[in-house]
Amino acid sequence: MNEGSLHVAMLSVHTCPLATLGGKKTGGMNVYVRELSRELSERGIRVDVFTRSQDPCVPHVNDSALGEKARVIHIPTGPERPLPTAEVYPHLPRFVEGVQAFAREEGLHYDLLHSHYWLSGWAALELRKSWHVPVIQMFHTLGRMKNRIAQDEAERESELRLEVEDRLIREADYLVAATPAERVQLLWLYDADMHRIRVIPPGVNLKHFHPIPQQEALRKIGVPEAGRMLLFVGRIEPLKGIDTLMRAISILKQEAPHLVENLCVSIIGGAASGDESPPDREMLRLKQLREALGLDDLVTFLGSKSQETLQYYYSAAEAVIMPSHYESFGMVALEAAACGTPVIASEVGGLAYLIQDGVTGFHVPTNDPAELAGKICLLLENEDLRREMSAAAIRRAREYAWPRIADQIQQLYLECVKDSRRQRASG
Repeated sequence: MNEGSLHVAMLSVHTCPLATLGGKKTGGMNVYVRELSRELSERGIRVDVFTRSQDPCVPHVNDSALGEKARVIHIPTGPERPLPTAEVYPHLPRFVEGVQAFAREEGLHYDLLHSHYWLSGWAALELRKSWHVPVIQMFHTLGRMKNRIAQDEAERESELRLEVEDRLIREADYLVAATPAERVQLLWLYDADMHRIRVIPPGVNLKHFHPIPQQEALRKIGVPEAGRMLLFVGRIEPLKGIDTLMRAISILKQEAPHLVENLCVSIIGGAASGDESPPDREMLRLKQLREALGLDDLVTFLGSKSQETLQYYYSAAEAVIMPSHYESFGMVALEAAACGTPVIASEVGGLAYLIQDGVTGFHVPTNDPAELAGKICLLLENEDLRREMSAAAIRRAREYAWPRIADQIQQLYLECVKDSRRQRASG
């Protein structure tokens, strides 16, 4: 089969790959869908990314952002504004109808569906009924894993999500796991068929994320050259462990005050700068904690930032901190490594595989501010160690260059389509 003849329907229902990162529902999955689609486009594979329209002022078809062969198609599905994921589900039949109508109007035939997250997976299974093409599913996070680390009932995932995930694991043609750990979770928590799981990690765009001289990066983002910065990048939600980072900084302030004299802790995530909507519960909790710990002069919430500026923040930072309770992969760690920035992170999920402890960064236990403070102190006090880790991180990131990852995805596509055609021919 000619790879260039492939036409892929990529589904990312609840979040658009072109959205600004760091918002409530934007993160590593957005980057994954965008960068994979762009890489496939460069290989001549046609990709249509279908997502729910969240703004009536945004054109429904964007055929310029992802390359010559890829486009983003916004399907009107319920109110054209951001919705919590629980409120997206009732509108999924309308989304499916919209995708089908678009394909009919343009006379399109797709060779396969590649769906992301459980909401997209539900839509993919419905589309398969009429299109008779295979479904490749990637979850990005698993409901049962999130429930295992939930700290209260409000953080638990719904039974509906678990039911849909169970169905997808039974019925999808292939499942893509980001790490061997996720593969084990699929087998252990969902009794998945091991023969239908492929472990293929996300990649990193090395043309975009690359080392920038630290002083240049500091000037670019407006930090005084005498200053030093620690960085967090991600969604503002309890499982990210931002409170652990704050408590670690409080320990440093008490036990090593010389290290925090010119230090700033920048937190990228949440509402965009200038957004006047009221902060959510987690942001309020974190700001109250910042005040209670006396860190108003050290910790700054920067809101979400565009992907175009993130490499400057990574390159400016002494270290990127990821004290998460759960990460299926940890795209931020990979982007930081590509910029030559060591990462100090919890030893969970993908972070346990991405970060080489003592080589490209450090692992710390979850919810352990004292241990995190100790590792931050070690990096801040030892410039030679930081330089060694920086060089090792850059070498590590090269293993995840998008062309390498796209090779594996492309091979899975071809295998999946050939299997499907063989089954139809024999049936």
